Amino acid sequence: MNTDTSSPPSADAASSPVERAFRLLRYIAEGGSTANLSDVARQIGVNRVTVMRLIESLKAADLIEEHPAGGSHRLGLPFLTLAASALGASDLTARARQILPGLVEETGLSAFLAVLEGAEIVYLLCETPDTPLVTRIRVGSRIPAHRATPGLAMLAPLHGEALRALYAGRTGNEATPDWNALENTLETVREHGCAWSFSGLEAGIDSCAVAVRDTRGTVLAALSVAGPNTAFSSDTTLRTRVENSVKTAAHALSGSMF
Repeated sequence: MNTDTSSPPSADAASSPVERAFRLLRYIAEGGSTANLSDVARQIGVNRVTVMRLIESLKAADLIEEHPAGGSHRLGLPFLTLAASALGASDLTARARQILPGLVEETGLSAFLAVLEGAEIVYLLCETPDTPLVTRIRVGSRIPAHRATPGLAMLAPLHGEALRALYAGRTGNEATPDWNALENTLETVREHGCAWSFSGLEAGIDSCAVAVRDTRGTVLAALSVAGPNTAFSSDTTLRTRVENSVKTAAHALSGSMF
């Protein structure tokens, strides 16, 4: 007899194992912490024992992995790769694949599409010029959102408690931001409509990013351009050209999202 009272006995019986696994995956994807299993059980409507079994099954399938900071889990790279492949046929990535080459041609720099997963960003697409790649960012790279321009562009609509809630349960210097510094940075992003970084994530690499939204204004992703700071110092017009190009491309991509 199951004596676990963390959720109604009928909660598990009302859904299939696949539905329960999906609920847990979605909970983790949205930044939910698995540190407290009873809390997870209440959030996704199953009992605590089921949560334990789901976590072990999803870990065994490499769909989730233990968070480096400990105490919780995050989506595994195989799951993200599968999701990226599925998204390849979606309107967002299909349209972005058409737009990124134009960004590269206009700026001469690398162009990216990234999405927000909890308090991290994941790079889904990358287009590079016919020059040596100077950035370590690749498709599948995952970075704390506040450390990279695409993340800053997507965090900009959030304020105060909503922003802090996104980071709930995260620990470590890189995993959590300096809140005052982040609020000031996001205010600048809101004011200018784009996020800039000068050797912020990688030494010698400058980057600009703009959020992509649907027709309701919901942030879906971000487009970014990155390249060596020597390119900017040798061409005083490049920063303006990059900012205008990324804004135009993000606006075009946003206009095609419903």
